[in-house]
Amino acid sequence: MYRCFDLIFELVFVQRGNRVSKVASKLNKNINSKKSKNIKIKMKKAATPSASKRKAQPHKAAKKVQEKELIIIDEKQGLIFENDKTLFGYFSIPIKEYETLFQNNYNANADFSMIEHQEYESLLEETLDEPEEIWMDETTFEDLTVHTLIRTFETKQQVFHYIAVVYINTEDNYPTFVFMHFPTKDNRLLEAFRKNEIIFHKKLEAIQFAAIDGDSLLEGDYLAIGLLESMLKVRGDKDIPPDKFRDFTDCRDATIESPDEIWRKVDSTGYVLVTFIKEFTDMGVEDLHYIVVTEEDTEAQVNSLLFSFPTNDTTLVDRYRQGENLEAEEVATESSH
Repeated sequence: MYRCFDLIFELVFVQRGNRVSKVASKLNKNINSKKSKNIKIKMKKAATPSASKRKAQPHKAAKKVQEKELIIIDEKQGLIFENDKTLFGYFSIPIKEYETLFQNNYNANADFSMIEHQEYESLLEETLDEPEEIWMDETTFEDLTVHTLIRTFETKQQVFHYIAVVYINTEDNYPTFVFMHFPTKDNRLLEAFRKNEIIFHKKLEAIQFAAIDGDSLLEGDYLAIGLLESMLKVRGDKDIPPDKFRDFTDCRDATIESPDEIWRKVDSTGYVLVTFIKEFTDMGVEDLHYIVVTEEDTEAQVNSLLFSFPTNDTTLVDRYRQGENLEAEEVATESSH
């Protein structure tokens, strides 16, 4: 006889105690003051779903069933346990791994206290029912795929996130075990738990008007989505309507290949952003500029294309003239696989 492990009512909580490691070093990297002479742009290829690769979707919470003898985490995978001791013993390595990840990135001065963690525990259920982001890690642990569910909450005082690291049942596609869960208002801790591959983002459908083959919006890249949303909030009322963005798609390659300006800056979270700007005077739109935003990998010296857009708002164009003004003799493009 079996019972289903209902994590809505039997929450798996990892006790972290009061031990907090030193704050992780800042992500900001020093920018080489030397002018860039060769910038490579990495174009994304639209992912083709594999039949063997299951895509997680927001789940409906597991129903509580009558408690019986065994604990079923994933019957199809043979994850059936006699008691809590054997259950936690089986998952002890990933539990410890995520506990360490938390301790290494938790900053008590910039985040919620442990007492506040307990006060926000009720948000776990909402996060499990309707996550806004789902990340999949199928490489860290042998024969074990772990998912991280993230949901954003906003109050009058602040915006913060709730994170739940879970095992998702492969047959019914819902979480049946929680390795760790906690609230955070520290973006560095949030980034530490955005591991490996993002497979769901609630905002993807809303931003498809701006997604073009080769950019990161097509992959649900959270950085690209966030930057696009920020741009939409500050653009002028008389600017080019978003539903007309695709009419100017051909401008993207021309902007990358022969930009009028290239600007590089490190943003507040440590990402190195390189922006290409080109003015077009022969398309019947006054003050038409096309802007391409990329993320620089300083080690590989390759830039990933995040997103691009047209604008006739010169004030908006000025917002992208920040940081170091680069001069590029050659811009190369290559496909990522």
